[in-house]
Amino acid sequence: MTLHRLLQQWLPAGRSRRVMVGALGLVLLLGGCASPPPAYDYSAFRVSKPASLLVLAPLNDTPDIKATPGVLATATLPLAEAGYYVLPVTLVDETFRQNGLTTPNDIHEVSIAKLREIFGADAAVYLRVRQYGTSYRVLGSETRVTVDARIVDLRSGQMVWAGSATASSQENQNNNQGVLGLLVTALVHQVIGNLSDASFDYAAIANQRLLGSPRANGVLAGPRSPRYGQD
Repeated sequence: MTLHRLLQQWLPAGRSRRVMVGALGLVLLLGGCASPPPAYDYSAFRVSKPASLLVLAPLNDTPDIKATPGVLATATLPLAEAGYYVLPVTLVDETFRQNGLTTPNDIHEVSIAKLREIFGADAAVYLRVRQYGTSYRVLGSETRVTVDARIVDLRSGQMVWAGSATASSQENQNNNQGVLGLLVTALVHQVIGNLSDASFDYAAIANQRLLGSPRANGVLAGPRSPRYGQD
């Protein structure tokens, strides 16, 4: 039996049934027409073929001062696992400090030519933290981390890839409880999130979604990966 006939049997007879059946049919039609996002244009990435990456300290658009170190701490692992040589974060940080650059804003202002001269990397990874932290609302709390990234070839100055990813505690949150239960759960999550910096764990998830490989429209596999050249 078709879905249309089932709806006709379940819904009340008359004009209201015809209207509801038509509306539901339109919803199903629109849902069936939804298409996946267009494929990323990797032409510049494939020409660049970066083998070594310099990850810069993320810019922070949030009020949480832990956002920059929280995201940076887990940003290099997915890139290394994707097959790239990633310059050690401590070495990069100390080099910038010795040159008087201690904030992400100052570091992001360094010219591409100078970054290439000092570090010798093929490309730089520019990060920006859009969301970081736990927010409390009347009937719920959420820990959310959103990170943007772009990869720029330090030899040509061309951007070869850009993307964004989010991780949230609400992805697996069960709301099948009463109002009192929601209030208590939200408060507990807020306290635990603040005491343990739950955002750090979600930053790792966001970084894996953003910089890991393989991912839809994500970073291509690097030369140290067995999948190199197959994406």
